[in-house]
Parts: sequence; structure tokens; C-alpha cells
Amino acid sequence: MLSSIRKITTSFLAKVLIVIIILPFLFWGMGDVFRGGNQNILATIDSEKISVTNFVNYVGRLNLNEQQRNSLNKTDLLDKILSDYIGKKIIAMEIEDQKINLSNRALKKIIISDTTFAEDNKFSRTKYEKFLLESGTSAPVFEQNIAEQEKKRQLLTFLSEGVFLPEFLIKQEFENENQIKKIQYLDLNKLYEQKIIKEEEIKKIYESNKNFFTQDFKKIIYTELLPEDLTGLKEYSKAYFEKIDEIENAILDGSSINDFIEKFSLSLNTIDETNRIKKNKIGQDIKKIENVLFEKIFNLRDVNKTELVSIANKYYLSEVISVNKITRNLEDKEIKEAIISQLKIKNIIESNTKFVKEMSEGKFNKEQFNKLESDNNLEIKKTTLRNVENVEIFSKDIIKEIFKIKDGEFQLITDSRLTKNYVVLSVKTEKILFNKKIKDYKKYKSKAKLSLANEIYSTFDLAINAKYTVEVNQKVLSRVKNTL
Repeated sequence: MLSSIRKITTSFLAKVLIVIIILPFLFWGMGDVFRGGNQNILATIDSEKISVTNFVNYVGRLNLNEQQRNSLNKTDLLDKILSDYIGKKIIAMEIEDQKINLSNRALKKIIISDTTFAEDNKFSRTKYEKFLLESGTSAPVFEQNIAEQEKKRQLLTFLSEGVFLPEFLIKQEFENENQIKKIQYLDLNKLYEQKIIKEEEIKKIYESNKNFFTQDFKKIIYTELLPEDLTGLKEYSKAYFEKIDEIENAILDGSSINDFIEKFSLSLNTIDETNRIKKNKIGQDIKKIENVLFEKIFNLRDVNKTELVSIANKYYLSEVISVNKITRNLEDKEIKEAIISQLKIKNIIESNTKFVKEMSEGKFNKEQFNKLESDNNLEIKKTTLRNVENVEIFSKDIIKEIFKIKDGEFQLITDSRLTKNYVVLSVKTEKILFNKKIKDYKKYKSKAKLSLANEIYSTFDLAINAKYTVEVNQKVLSRVKNTL
């Protein structure tokens, strides 16, 4: 649940930073936990029920792009969103249980102190209301969100403050980034670059996944809502934003873009069929629309439905007129390169897995190290690292992993995208003098405090898992996936 601030788990295949709050026990293999239960209840947390309606509304507020929406019933994305939703619910329940409150006076102080709403170093009610209008939210909803975030911050502070920090933890953080380590290593990228991808492999992948190699070409119309067109004035005044509000309400009532074109004498821009990267069917670039605006309009899901789009304090009316799906073949250079790239990654994963297995079983030794060099025309290189700032050869993250290797041991080290792959032998490690007088002592003390707090949060996770019982109705979840 508090995984967003846990220590990052690393391995040779992945280095994952969890950015949403997900409960460890929510792995979707529980089966149908309801026996003929309410088909409108998606999940329960103890006695609290999560309805389909509330969850679907939550998903609708996430502003998923077209690709994400289309993949909801094909991937585990919706499962992860549900985990996030349940995690937030449990955080709120725990905040209530711990009696963490935020007074209206404290909430007001947080908002008026935000520089986003300041003008001449003072809180501006006009800027605040303009922000709410542009972000498409109401004051109660926005203020409730601020209150929830502040109470969550207070909960985390409550858990981690006042903890005694042993000196050895600070030393440990220092040694994680500062060592004198002599190593030998092989750069496997040269080995992987030698791999030749055969044409039959490419064709096999293409034929097996032909349905995925389609491209949408959309015809789009749009117009900018300028102040002088709506109010007769050039300023973005209160009257202008009132007109924007009226237009938004009219769209909800069924008005189309042509109604507004006629009413306000607006100029209409048309973009004939173009793909996601702003190219038409013969490969020509579409230059008459800004990239950010184009991306937002292109990602609109519904056809022949007028939408109000906001970009950098400017407002537009837009509509997707038609969508033409075209299957791309292997003569398309982009498709072929994408397949080759995936096959290369597959090869790297399989090879890295083989090396890791041999190392874990104690079968990879100096003899195999030398043989890997000679058989593949590679070169065993030697270097000495002193700290994570020695980035002439390796990145900081890779150096941190190298510092964890015990002397005499081999380790396969990669970056998160598998673009850097090394077999590393730690030859000799020397410690660097550590005391309170060293440079950056405070920095390592802060890192040690954060690491200790993460351990506390991890323990808190376990306690929360035991405290709350979560049940998910798999049948209802499947139904939601098929209807979104």
C-alpha cells in the first residue's frame, strides 16, 4: 500500500519503480469470492462495498489515452487500476481509524499559500477560480483532494518521525556509493549486436500478430475559441470563461461543432486522413496543427462527437469525423524495425537468463568467463571504481549494483531497458574512511533516514494486510472489462 516510497527492487530483467499505491496481496488469482452475490458490487474491504458505478466513474476520471482504453479488456491494466483504487480506499480508512483530521482553517492556509494562485505575492481568488475552470473541476472536489493528500502526508509522517537513526545505517548508505573496487568485465552488447535476425523469424512474428499491425487514419476538424470571437474583446476576461462554460454545457446538451461555427462565425480547420505521427496515407507530414493539440484531438475516442479541448490556457472545439483502419505490411519500414527490435530484446532476455542461471548454480567461473571472451571475439576489460560518480564507463545505477558484488563472484548487470549488459567479476574491494567529518555526511544521513522509513512502511504494509480483508468479484470484474 505504501509501495510508492519503498526501496526499489532490482534484478537483471527489470528495475521497477512502483508509482501507484498497490496492496501486495491484490494478485488477481482469488477466484470467485462471491456466491450468487450482488452483481453491482465489484469488491469489498471488510464490510465496505465498492460498486461498479463508483469504480467506472473513477476510471473515467483517469484520462486514459486511446491505446490504454482499447487494451482494458486485453491486459491487466484494469486490475492494476482496481488495485490502486482499493489501496486509496484502505489508506482513507486507516486515516480515519488513526483519527487524522484536517480543519477547514488548515485547508484554507494550504490553498492560499500555494504560489500557483498568487498575484503580487498575495492569494488571488480570480486566479484560483480560473484554475478550477481550466482544470475542469469544482472547488469542493479540488479541496477534498488537497485534504486527502495532506492527511496522507500526516499519516506517513506519523509513522516515520521520531525514529532513532543508528550510525551504522548512515555508514551503509555511504558505502553503497563509495568504494575502491577493482573489477573485470565483459560488454555483452557486442555479443548481442552480432545476432542476425532471420527473415523467416520476422515473417512468423508478423503473421502471428497481424491483427495488431493496424494503423488508424483519422479525419479531424477543429477551431480555436478566441476571446474576440466569443466576447468581442481580446482579453481572457471573466465573460470569456463564462462563455466557455456555456459552450461546455451546450455540448453536453447535444450541440455540435457546426452549431458554434454558425453562432460565433468561427473559422473551421480540416485535417484529412492522418495517422498518429501526423503523416497522411502517402507519408507526407501534416504541419498546420501544433503537436500537442493534434495529439489530444487524435486521442479522442468517439467519432462525430464534439469535444472541448484545453491546451495551455487556450480552448478549442474539435471532432473526429471518421476513422479508417489500415493494415500495415512488412514493406512498412517502421513495422519491420519494430519486430526486429522485439526479437533482439527476446534474444537478450533469453541469453541473460541463461547466464544468471549458470551463476546462481555456481557453474559460471573464470574458465567460462575466459571462454565467453575467446569464443565471441570479446575483450575482458579491467577498471577501478571509487564512487557512483565514476560514470565514464557505467551509469550510476549500474555502479551501485556493481558495488553489491562480493569479491570473487560474478554478476550479470543490466540497465532497466536492457541496452547495457555486462558480466562483472569483483576482484578486490577496499573500504573508504567514514566519519561525521566527511563531505556530504548530511546527504547520507538523509538517505539512511529515508531507507529506514521505507522499512517501517513495509512493516506497516504487512500490518494493514492482516487488518483488512479484501475480496474481489472476478465475474463482475470480467464484465466491467468487456463493457469499458
